[in-house]
Amino acid sequence: MLVLIPLVLGMVIGATAGGKISNLAEVRFRWPWFVLVVLVIREGVVLDPLDRIEGIQYVYAIAQAGLVGWTAWHIRRLPGVWVVTIGAAMNLVVILANRARMPVVPSMAGVLVQQGHLAQYTLMGPDTNLNWLGDWIVSTWPVRGAYSPGDLVLALGIGIVVIVAMTHRPAAATKLG
Repeated sequence: MLVLIPLVLGMVIGATAGGKISNLAEVRFRWPWFVLVVLVIREGVVLDPLDRIEGIQYVYAIAQAGLVGWTAWHIRRLPGVWVVTIGAAMNLVVILANRARMPVVPSMAGVLVQQGHLAQYTLMGPDTNLNWLGDWIVSTWPVRGAYSPGDLVLALGIGIVVIVAMTHRPAAATKLG
């Protein structure tokens, strides 16, 4: 859900800056289906009953690594995507440092307080690593939840990619081109 806000804000800012939404349709990705699969996996592992399968967090970590790799692969093709890559990599680092689980601040952990971990999440505490990269930034508006610094950098990157893509002026076709 956090992804939708920078997407919409990027479109509003892009349009205000004279960009065209139609320019977004001209953006060409390599393997666009890969991103869809990664996003489905990332969202799917938190669904019941998948969230209770021991080891599912490794599927999430692999999907996160795939996202980092895919965005890095598009750095030259898609201006601004390097910010998305940094945000996704920040999340991957903290996940890998915690046995493929993202630490969550106790005030937003819900059922984790009793269980200790669920799917790709674990309760943040003295036994978790790199807590400053975990989900500790609490938001009640516009999207309620706990977010990591990597989530915010990733969201910023999505907004930048949309703005740049909308305001990019495609080169005019010539007979020589």
